Amino acid sequence: MHDLPDQEYWLALARFQANNFPNGKLFERAMIPIDSTQALGAALRAARKQLGLTQADLALAAGVGVRFVVDLEAGKPTVRLEQVLRVIDALGGQVRLDGLADAPTPAEPTRHGA
Repeated sequence: MHDLPDQEYWLALARFQANNFPNGKLFERAMIPIDSTQALGAALRAARKQLGLTQADLALAAGVGVRFVVDLEAGKPTVRLEQVLRVIDALGGQVRLDGLADAPTPAEPTRHGA
């Protein structure tokens, strides 16, 4: 089957799907303005569904619990940032801040895995 532990397998699968053609369609990448926890949850739910992942698949890939994914997609305002970043990473996304004063950029981006 595969030689990776379950979490690594699902993360690799999610990243592969995010970078290729899920559901036979070109994955459209867009900058989505997020101005609330509900908007973040809706954007992540849409990305998960476009990748054809269940909430359980995403939870396993990101190393978080299914309840966390449910709460995040529902817009719960008290979710842990580190886990949010894991979910975004598992979906093949990244966080970018726009409109802030210039800040030095890191030499290499940090990945938020388990």
